[in-house]
Amino acid sequence: MHPTSLPGPHGSGDFGLPAYHFIDWLVESGQKLWQMLPLGPAGMGNSPYMSLSTFAGNPLLIDLDELSAQGWLSANDISDGDGLSSSVVKFERVIPFRMKKLLCASKNFFTEAGAPEKSAFETFCSEKAEWLDDYALFMALNEKFGGREFSTWDEPIARREPSALAKVREALAEPIRFWKFTQWNFYRQWLALKKYANEKGVQIVGDIPIFVAYHSADVWARPELFHLDEHLRPKVVAGVPPDYFSVTGQRWGNPLYRWDVMKEDEYSWWIERIRTTLSLVDIVRIDHFRGFAGYWEIPSSEPTAVHGRWVEGPKEQLFEKVLEKLGKLPIIAEDLGFITDDVIALREKFSFPGMKILQFAFAGDAKNPFLPHNFRHNVVVYSGTHDNDTTIGWFDTATDRERVFVKKYAGSNGDEIHWTLINLASRSVADMAVFPMQDVLGLDSSARMNFPGTPTGNWEWRFTWDQVKPGHSARLYELTALNNRCDASRLVLPEYPREKAKP
Repeated sequence: MHPTSLPGPHGSGDFGLPAYHFIDWLVESGQKLWQMLPLGPAGMGNSPYMSLSTFAGNPLLIDLDELSAQGWLSANDISDGDGLSSSVVKFERVIPFRMKKLLCASKNFFTEAGAPEKSAFETFCSEKAEWLDDYALFMALNEKFGGREFSTWDEPIARREPSALAKVREALAEPIRFWKFTQWNFYRQWLALKKYANEKGVQIVGDIPIFVAYHSADVWARPELFHLDEHLRPKVVAGVPPDYFSVTGQRWGNPLYRWDVMKEDEYSWWIERIRTTLSLVDIVRIDHFRGFAGYWEIPSSEPTAVHGRWVEGPKEQLFEKVLEKLGKLPIIAEDLGFITDDVIALREKFSFPGMKILQFAFAGDAKNPFLPHNFRHNVVVYSGTHDNDTTIGWFDTATDRERVFVKKYAGSNGDEIHWTLINLASRSVADMAVFPMQDVLGLDSSARMNFPGTPTGNWEWRFTWDQVKPGHSARLYELTALNNRCDASRLVLPEYPREKAKP
């Protein structure tokens, strides 16, 4: 569950008190993991997988109430605007509302904050300068040029000519300072929340998309790392080839890496990316892990993914350097989709756990690798993920054969199919079992988080505390305890008198 899905005021979940309440609920429910989507600033389509920066955090997650408590916003400042919802994130209203409040807080901070707070801000800016300076300048320029792709900016700026950058840094000093202020608050609030979770025994599972958005601080700041043409446009882009799900494949549009250039400086950009992410989370899922073994390269002129080719990735060379610099890593490899032997070999060489999705388990026969009896320990099992329908939604649209298979396999009548899959995951030998909050609450397709391949209407789902009943926590704890996935000391089982043997 992503933090934007949390309850709370101001149109979107954030790092405020409801997030702390949610951690308490996890503890009461016997849970030790909270997995979320990438925490970066969302880009095209409000997608956290198309972030404007791989190092920055999403300003929409900043708790406005905490800024008010600091004295940087008044009660009147944070009164909710029109059209905000408690059940869905209406991004078209939430973004301007929250950004306006953050701008107000920034102005008050720089005019009214005390010396200790300003010193803490300056220290943060100094410590994070390697990526923060480029990010803040990129965001200021993004506003200046009306959100247009950076290749269309004034050419000296697009090409990062030093004299041009010096001039815009001076001209845009105030918005640059604002964007740094948002990052200071994001990091400050998030690390406090993570500390609370860790102290309660809850680990945070984060997410790294393998590719980055073209219009991002990363590509603008380091164009030499990507396959760009003389106009700074992508020569080739990422995607996946045609398959059972799509006759034209998926054309994601992300620029592809120049792995040869990255290898020359020992993959330092990737090492810093992983280092930064692991300073924010405890475990990290790498999305589209197969791209490190081989990736689908599509000419940027192609409108679909049909006419592409497989290109060899960096394979073990990248991870050997990462391990050399950072040590053994708590990585989950998202190994779904078209997986070849070299992908499996790469994941197994570094003992990265893969993923198993129970919604994929019942379309085949008993040899299906997503069925629990075929699992090994070093995997993470999910009833479904953010890219799947909710389990109830999946069951409602599954084939008759799938519905019969899952009921017979699990000894279920199908009435509470979400708890059936949660129980199957918990009982498996998988080292970790993760369930979408929508499945715990028993929600239908209306609560789905993402429809892959659709550009709008995604990432909007929220829950309210009214939907969370005491029985949800109690049942989740009982399943977790019975399957030895948490401390079972609170588990109470009724005592039944033993029947006397009949003569």
